[in-house]
Order: sequence, then C-alpha cells, then structure tokens
Amino acid sequence: MTIDERLERLTERHEALTQTVELLARTTHEHSGQIHEHSQQISEIMEGAARLLHIAQIREQRVTRLEGGEQ
Repeated sequence: MTIDERLERLTERHEALTQTVELLARTTHEHSGQIHEHSQQISEIMEGAARLLHIAQIREQRVTRLEGGEQ
C-alpha cells in the first residue's frame, strides 16, 4: 500500500468520523430539548397530583367530621 493510498484511507475515515460526530451532536441536542420538555410535563403532573392529594385529605377530614369523628 502506497503512502497516497494510506492518506486516502485516512481521509475517508476522518470524513466518516466527522459525519458521525455531527450526527451525534445533532441527536444529543434534540434529545436534550425533549428531556427539558418532559421535565416540565413531569413537574406539572407532580403539582397536579399534590393538589389532588390535598383535596382528598380535605374531603377525608370533612367526612370524618360529618360522621361524628373529630371536631
């Protein structure tokens, strides 16, 4: 294998690696955006669940009082 052939192979490998890294960078950027969106959705779900829990606790206390439990 001549030096020119070796340089050609190295150039091809370098180009392939460059394309791979660019693709990975783009994919990573897209995924980080999706992760941010999902984090916000999870936060909203947790807030809603906390509100529902609070409402359930208030209802439970009310039922207990109506049944003659605590005053």
